Amino acid sequence: MTNVQDKIDSSQVKIDETLQRFADGFSYLRRSPILHTPAEDGLEFEDVSFPAHDGVPLEAWYIAATGSNKLIIANHPMGFSRSGIPTHLQPWHADWAPSGNGFEVNLVPDYKILHDAGYNVLAYDLRNHGMSSAANGGVCTSGITEARDVVGSIEYVRSRPDTRDMIIGLFSRCMGGSSTFRAMQRYPEAFAGIRCLVSPQPVTTRLIVERRLGVMGLAAHLERFSTYVRLRTSVGLEERVPREWAKSVSIPTLLYQVRADSLTDPSDVQGMFDNIPVADKRLLWIEGTTARWDGYLEFQRRPVPMIEWFDQHMA
Repeated sequence: MTNVQDKIDSSQVKIDETLQRFADGFSYLRRSPILHTPAEDGLEFEDVSFPAHDGVPLEAWYIAATGSNKLIIANHPMGFSRSGIPTHLQPWHADWAPSGNGFEVNLVPDYKILHDAGYNVLAYDLRNHGMSSAANGGVCTSGITEARDVVGSIEYVRSRPDTRDMIIGLFSRCMGGSSTFRAMQRYPEAFAGIRCLVSPQPVTTRLIVERRLGVMGLAAHLERFSTYVRLRTSVGLEERVPREWAKSVSIPTLLYQVRADSLTDPSDVQGMFDNIPVADKRLLWIEGTTARWDGYLEFQRRPVPMIEWFDQHMA
């Protein structure tokens, strides 16, 4: 009996150690480096920095399109940087390959497409990501504190002499999209005059965590994991609710999502879309893949619907 109990106790200890490590990595994200720049795609750009709404220094690229008065502000998914994520390299590959996402996502070609379509681009790193500053103890909150970065980016372009009068659209990816929803709830006045939003794959954190725990064989321990996250960040999974924040979206919005994404469920983004209270909205599904990363590469592969959305609303 003692040997059996010892084995049970040892197994529980190993499970707890795994949950603790995952909670550490989820709360204090490994930064993705800036491995690519717009120069690789023949673009001239300016390295800039600006404060978030609460003063946190953020790093960015400003890519000018000569003669254009239209500007896209772009951010990025959780764990990425403005240049993407090197999931083809360790240790990122070990984290994401089990879910079918073990290949690189380079986001810089997105900015080339936008530039060539006649848009100025501001692409920035969220706090605790890329080269932007650490903040809030270095923890990620899935949009709650990151919403201040979204507002800061708008304030920045409205303060620059060469961009203050430009027509603005938002390209907010994944957690960047959730952060934008949260910012619209918390700071609605900041979005006056913003023409439209394109947001690939916003996601409810609890759902993607549940799927990742499932890949690890630990789906039954979601509540314990949520407790560990709260102990590290002060923000539990139940407070990270982009579906609720979507009710505050006030501008024309295009969402797109890998339908069979192994890390989420189509009902999640569908729920966000249904909650957006504007008539001018659209949801596009990406078929034929289970890799979430393919959703982030969709704009490079088939940009026409997104460019048409920007063109329509920023004319």
